[in-house]
Amino acid sequence: MTSALIADDEPLLRERLASLLAQLWPGLQVTHARNGREAVELFDQALPQVAFLDVHMPGMNGIEVARCIGRRAQLVFVTAFDKYAVEAFRQGAVDYLVKPIEDQRLAETVQRLRERLGAPVQPPPEWEATLEHMAGQLRERLAPKPWLKWIKASVGASVRLIPVEQVIYVKSDNKYTMVVWEGGEALIRKTIRELADEMDPERFAQVHRSAIVCLDRVSHFTHGPGDSGEVHLKGRSERLSVSRSYLHLFQQM
Repeated sequence: MTSALIADDEPLLRERLASLLAQLWPGLQVTHARNGREAVELFDQALPQVAFLDVHMPGMNGIEVARCIGRRAQLVFVTAFDKYAVEAFRQGAVDYLVKPIEDQRLAETVQRLRERLGAPVQPPPEWEATLEHMAGQLRERLAPKPWLKWIKASVGASVRLIPVEQVIYVKSDNKYTMVVWEGGEALIRKTIRELADEMDPERFAQVHRSAIVCLDRVSHFTHGPGDSGEVHLKGRSERLSVSRSYLHLFQQM
């Protein structure tokens, strides 16, 4: 019986993909992973034939998971960001799905997977040509971007460029995103999701759906009830909530 791994840090998206696969691929056994590290652990335990990997996950992203899996499974990347497509194909991806996933698009992917699992590993020449064409187009318009250096923010009636190296944390609610830096606080137009993709992961970590913190500014971490916790900041009284998906970042603290 064919089995698959779905790795995505957003529970609703994992469940929706699993529900669609249940309709399109009866009998498929699905394992769920909440982040990249868990995906690698569960893959080594279950050894599924197919892995659906979200590119943007905390701790270890989908590309890094793919490198760990290697050629042991058919890989499909599922993400809201198309700029990783070229690297996905380099990792041997069968397909690359952009969120929100369309039913018909996923049906095509499932058909392709079922054909590959019942045939030699090498894809047919026409599919190789299609991948090469898509990758070539993306190479032309996508280039590696340096990590974000400045954040444009509204401060009163003026607009200020805040050096990212001075940022302590960024937090959002339903309407606004606020950046807190050495010089104060300001509202910005970028979302947490956009910032998480643009800020250096060696210095900044997303700790909640609505918060990113500079790791150098963290003094300590405390566990809360259940699967929760809080980050304490150096020289500041406020605390940032850490959700279950990001607790692994502070397991050694």
